[in-house]
Amino acid sequence: MAEDASRALGKGSHPPGPVPEGLIRIYSMRFCPYAHRTRLVLQAKGISHEVININLRNKPDWYYTKHPFGQIPVLENSKCQLIYESVIACEYLDDAYPGRKLYPFDPYERARQKMLLELFYKILSYQNTVFFGGPCISMIDYLFWPWFERLDVYGIADCVNHTPALRLWIAAMKRDPAVCALLIDKNVFLGFLNLYFQNHPEAFDYGLSC
Repeated sequence: MAEDASRALGKGSHPPGPVPEGLIRIYSMRFCPYAHRTRLVLQAKGISHEVININLRNKPDWYYTKHPFGQIPVLENSKCQLIYESVIACEYLDDAYPGRKLYPFDPYERARQKMLLELFYKILSYQNTVFFGGPCISMIDYLFWPWFERLDVYGIADCVNHTPALRLWIAAMKRDPAVCALLIDKNVFLGFLNLYFQNHPEAFDYGLSC
């Protein structure tokens, strides 16, 4: 089970209290690839955090004070500062917290990763190492990964069969501790999608035991 196994809050719910000192809060949704990006960075950097899941089909009124359009993810710290948009949130976490840096220190390499992100659909022509940013996993890999993790769920995993380098990258990513910590079982994901497309009120909590 992923580390954010809490039920999604919807309309009529009470807003959570202040973020405790020493923690950062992420407003998330268990199956959202954009929130997944940010949770990967939280895991990879070992940042103490709490997860508040939001029901995106039945958003709490109070959530619009966290994001003007009610989108996820949003980070909130103990100073009541809010950071949203997944790439911006990931960069904030890398800059604001100590430990392993996921973006390169070198200004060119940092810019190169951002250019590769902009060229998402043309990325393969730039890959000449196991990971997209070099010999070790870095921010760009975490920013791409949520969509590749979902290929099997959507029944299109064979679309990478003709790209040996990409298959090697996927295998390497599946061994990463942060990726492993957040993996959601395929059947749970399919159950969520089934209920989601039926507009079922329990879709966002599918697979939770409580």
